[in-house]
Amino acid sequence: MTGSKRKNKNKAILYIAILFPLLLLLFSLCLGTLRVSLKEVLEILLARISGWPSDLLTTPAANIILNIRLPRVLLALLAGAAFSVSGASLQSLFRNPLVNEYILGVSFGAGFGGAASLVLFSRNFPPQVLAFACGLLAVVLVLVISEGARNTLVAVLLTGIIVSALFQALLSTLEFIASPYALQALFFWLLGSFSQATWPDLAWSAPLILVGLVFLLKLGWRINVLSLSDDEARSLGLAVKRERILIICLATLVTSAVVAIAGIIGWVGLIVPHAVRGLVGSDNRLVLPVSAGLGASLMLLADDLIRTLLPFEFPVGILTSLVGIPFFLYLISRARTSWS
Repeated sequence: MTGSKRKNKNKAILYIAILFPLLLLLFSLCLGTLRVSLKEVLEILLARISGWPSDLLTTPAANIILNIRLPRVLLALLAGAAFSVSGASLQSLFRNPLVNEYILGVSFGAGFGGAASLVLFSRNFPPQVLAFACGLLAVVLVLVISEGARNTLVAVLLTGIIVSALFQALLSTLEFIASPYALQALFFWLLGSFSQATWPDLAWSAPLILVGLVFLLKLGWRINVLSLSDDEARSLGLAVKRERILIICLATLVTSAVVAIAGIIGWVGLIVPHAVRGLVGSDNRLVLPVSAGLGASLMLLADDLIRTLLPFEFPVGILTSLVGIPFFLYLISRARTSWS
């Protein structure tokens, strides 16, 4: 494929990655126990946004769409984008295709913080704050413990596994001391679900996710440089340690903000970047935005399947694991070139 054809192909993929989640959002608002036509959905949304009078705003359908489905759909889109961009950034940063937010302890650290808010404070303390604090603590522990190792990248990965195990143990401790009611809520939350999404939750988390995503997307060219050797990155004028810490903190921020209200959802941040690199190559200026769009779309499609095909609420975290593991094995078996 010539350079111009590849460029046009990548540009088309980028446009599709941006537009498809928006179209899928409208389609998803129509789905559920109460089916609503696309025309009614558009009228309800336009009336609410513009303030125009509409009889539909007083109907049960409007209440369901605006207060139940819309926050759930938005959270699913934000979660998919956050996990995918975070995973793609960390994989390039550590030059390892197996790295994701789980490996560095971010997810389980943030999960422990959110669980502590639920069990110890009954959500009186914002779970987003504790989730980010504990997620950041996990990353700090990983970086501090691995500091000075001869092979820093390997040390970081091994330390991340240990720190993840530590926070998993702390999570188990919370489950042991929780009351029966809190334990039931905690157990369902840990499996990963968007069913409890509310506007107050999004008011806390959405700004954090969006700010983190915007900065990560703008840092795509820096992540490209950091994916080179440290000496090469320094020769190009980058403060390697500072930039690496900044990107890790941003990845921690977006992951923690999602985990705080949706629970622990795996495999998205590992699989989506692999699929995107197979489509557009390894340039993070393109990989990150396409990962955001594809991850958001896949997460929303998974939630739509749960809402339409099953008569009960099934945790989306289980579904992503069931689909993710064989898909990842398929990617490995189909790989023809080494990851770079």
